[in-house]
Amino acid sequence: MTPNSFFSSVDSFSENLSKNNIKVCVIGIGRIGLPTALSFANKNLPTIGVDINTKLVNSINSGKYPLDDEPEFDKIFDKVTKNKFFSATDNISEALTKSNVVILSLPTPMDKNCVPNYSALLSVAQNLHDFIQHETLIIVESTVEPGFIEDEFIKIVEGKNEKLTCNIDFSIVACPETANPGEIFSDFHKLPRLIGGFDERFSQITAELYHYVFNVEIIHLPNCKTANAAKLTANVFRDVNIAFINELAMLFEKMDIDIMKVIEACDKKYNFQAHYPGSGVGGPCLPVNSYQYLNTSRKTFDGVLRMIETAREINEHMPHHTVEIVVDALNESEKSIKNSNIGILGISYKPNVADIQLSPAEEIVKHLEQLGAKIKIYDPFYKSQNIFSHMCSNSFNDVVENSDALILVTAHDEFKNIDPKILFNKMNTPIFVDTRGVMNIESAKKSGLIFRGIGRGGQ
Repeated sequence: MTPNSFFSSVDSFSENLSKNNIKVCVIGIGRIGLPTALSFANKNLPTIGVDINTKLVNSINSGKYPLDDEPEFDKIFDKVTKNKFFSATDNISEALTKSNVVILSLPTPMDKNCVPNYSALLSVAQNLHDFIQHETLIIVESTVEPGFIEDEFIKIVEGKNEKLTCNIDFSIVACPETANPGEIFSDFHKLPRLIGGFDERFSQITAELYHYVFNVEIIHLPNCKTANAAKLTANVFRDVNIAFINELAMLFEKMDIDIMKVIEACDKKYNFQAHYPGSGVGGPCLPVNSYQYLNTSRKTFDGVLRMIETAREINEHMPHHTVEIVVDALNESEKSIKNSNIGILGISYKPNVADIQLSPAEEIVKHLEQLGAKIKIYDPFYKSQNIFSHMCSNSFNDVVENSDALILVTAHDEFKNIDPKILFNKMNTPIFVDTRGVMNIESAKKSGLIFRGIGRGGQ
């Protein structure tokens, strides 16, 4: 890169950063990408968000903030759209030709065979090759398996016969996002950022940029694949440990042991980290991250990561185990699952967030349908919406009345103070299945409910 470039040195970049000369493009303005773009614009850096969703782009440009379940960013959105430091477009070529820094926040879902799908990133890589201006810093925030950037992504950006050359025409740095949906504002300002690139200078420049915008600790890693491995390892650690707790939960149900009491006691020990049982692990991260590692192991040494594979099997079984608990409770009441009225409370994959990606609720609904149950759904984030081929109810009472069993799938705040007496009075058969450890067992029993819970022995 030329001596007068923004990127010729960390000092040169810092000077231009302080003068708001750096122009940023964020490609993919969804759950993580939009808050990211707003954060850069909030530091008075001209920022444009790019997305193929024209409806989303038009909504943003008309002044409508689309993430009601991500607090604080609504205020930033109003500020940066009014002062014109942020706008959105579906024209990627125009956005790229105007930008010095390009941040990729694109989805990396799984296909039906549980193989990571990087088509969005690979498509954008071709756009980068065709349209980036000379001397562009490309930052990959998307979660990818170690080696993807080095082995596939960079080759498309450079093009055949290396028409562009990394660290001369552009540079790539990995900075995988680590924020938790529903808590993104807080996480952006407290969680360290992982940074690893092809060249130390550009890694340092990226660190300077992220420290300037977020003022958090920067963890320097030697390359892109190490940064991506660190991101995956943190999440897969959770998936594996949740599977361990889920397996114990199924054992404890048969041993008259309440797993919540066990976890509470273990949590007093300094080196124990609490994880909790549930009806399954969903969302765009944990299940996908485990399969990214499994995919890497198959490609790299034709091997199998047995612990991760087993953890996936256990966690993917939990929706079926949940239905087994329901069937058992109905049998106790001398009722068949067929034609029983089953209410589902919560379909988001996690509490207080409008997101159903890989939610265990979908598998629970499918399994119940296969057994002939009649299903009603209530989720405060999906009122009157058609989800999993069912029109969601408008109210909690709608689902409770005349139901034969209720399954609490998602621990939304609205469900944390359910009065078991009300359930007993309104339900046809007072069966309550708590998959998230929300309801107190003693209160449930005193009210007359037939209570079941994952890992809740001693019932």
